Amino acid sequence: MYKLDLPIDLKEKAAIERRRRAEKERQGRIFNAKHRQIGIDKEALNQQIQDRNWMDDLEQKRAAAFAQDSIRNDTIAQLLQRRQEYDTRENNRAVNEFRALHQQPSAQRKRKKKKLELNIFFLFQLTGEWDINDPDFLKKDMPARVSDDDPRCGIAGLQKFQGEDLNSRARNKYQQEQLREWSRMQQENQKRTQQQQQAADQLFFSKQIELDQRAVELQQADEQCRRDINKSIRNYNDALFGENQERRALKKRQEDYDNYAEMANMASSDLLTENPDQAISQFGPHRVVPDRWKGMNEDQLRRIREEQQKQAEEKKRRNEEEQQRENEWNQRRIAEAKAGMILEKQIERERRENEHYLYNDNQRLSNEQRNLKAYLDRVVYTNQPTAAYFTQFNSSSR
Repeated sequence: MYKLDLPIDLKEKAAIERRRRAEKERQGRIFNAKHRQIGIDKEALNQQIQDRNWMDDLEQKRAAAFAQDSIRNDTIAQLLQRRQEYDTRENNRAVNEFRALHQQPSAQRKRKKKKLELNIFFLFQLTGEWDINDPDFLKKDMPARVSDDDPRCGIAGLQKFQGEDLNSRARNKYQQEQLREWSRMQQENQKRTQQQQQAADQLFFSKQIELDQRAVELQQADEQCRRDINKSIRNYNDALFGENQERRALKKRQEDYDNYAEMANMASSDLLTENPDQAISQFGPHRVVPDRWKGMNEDQLRRIREEQQKQAEEKKRRNEEEQQRENEWNQRRIAEAKAGMILEKQIERERRENEHYLYNDNQRLSNEQRNLKAYLDRVVYTNQPTAAYFTQFNSSSR
């Protein structure tokens, strides 16, 4: 337990001692000539001066680094500006060169205009901006009608009338020349086709003969190869047959020798002679080897029958004891059942008595409550509240 009820004088005494100890420590610091300091702390001031000089040097180095960085950025900006100006000049020069080579007034963009001729098909006439502004446009322009099949000569142009045929001679002459040229070309094509067909047939026949000869040579080589292979296989099979015959004979001799040895061993073995000592196990005299055991002797069988007789008598005795215990338990269960029935009848009789008492008590309480309710209705609850009693609530600030 903490002592919280200390006297007042002990607390004051401890405070006085603490103040005295602090005063002595202060006097020791002041009156000691070795540790007393008079004036300012020169070492601290020198340290402050060194720190301030170090900060000034650091600020100067920082300013110099910023200045060098600014100079480098200005130099880079100037180089980038010069490069941009050079790229701009090169781009403008390339644009001017491209315009001088590929954008002449005569090579301006074309526009398609559609004209309907004779209500059958559309013709496209390419005109450009230079064609409109060309001073020699009229000199270069085509006449209103060039020939009979001029597509520009429409019905509304009044340049061509029914029955006119200005180019009939030239057209007939051109058609005759064209027919002669077509006939000559067809003859040449037919002749060339026949020559090519003859050359192809000759090449096909020669190639077919060569292939047939090659097939005969391959067939002969294949037959010779098959004969050689069959001969080698036959020789190999003969050698293999001889080796198998020799192996079978050796195997048969070995099997015969093994059979004779096995019959001799079996005839003289403990299995056929039924030696009882062979069934004794190495783990004890009471254990036997199953695959060597030939059965029990008369002494063992007699001991087993005696042991079985003892077990039967013991089992009969246990059954009689079990039957006796079962009879005793049955008699006890019957006695307990009779006692339980008597107890149940007594409990049922007490229950009926309690129910009768409870019924009488409930009847008494019911009569009392009925009389009390009638008294309250006739005497106590005679002053019933009206609507004015409920309207007086929540009608003022209080």
